Amino acid sequence: MTLQRSRSAGYMTNWAARLFARAIDRRLKPLGISSGQLPVFFALGGGAALSQRALTEVAAIEQPTMAATLARMERDGLVEKRPDPDDRRSTLVSLTPAAMEKARAVREAIDGVNATALSALAPAEQAAYLDMLAKIIAALDGAEGN
Repeated sequence: MTLQRSRSAGYMTNWAARLFARAIDRRLKPLGISSGQLPVFFALGGGAALSQRALTEVAAIEQPTMAATLARMERDGLVEKRPDPDDRRSTLVSLTPAAMEKARAVREAIDGVNATALSALAPAEQAAYLDMLAKIIAALDGAEGN
C-alpha cells in the first residue's frame, strides 16, 4: 500500500492549516495574540458579548479548550467577563477596549496571510476553493453526528 500525501485531502488540508497558523502567528506575535485566540476575536470582534457556552458553540471549540483560551485572554487583558443581566448563573464575555483596538491589526494580519495563500490562484479559483472548503466542512460536520 502506497500512501501519497499530495493525494490525501485530509493530510493536505491539515498541512495547509498548520502553515496558515504559523504565518498568522508570526504576524500576531507582536500584538500579544496567537492564532488559537482568533475564534474568540471572530465571535466577539463586532462588539458582541456572549456567554461562554454560546461562545463555545459559535467558535466551534470544545468547552475545556475555550475555558483555557478565555483564561489566558483574560489574564492578558483581551477579554472581560460581566454578569449576564438575564441569567444570574451566567457571565458574558466580551473583548476589552484594548483588544478592540488590536482588532484592526488582527484583521490585517489575517487578510495578509489569506492574500499570500490565495495569490497562487486566479480570482475564480479563489472563490471556487472557498466554496469547496465550505462544502467539505459541512459534510464533515454533518458526519460527526453519525
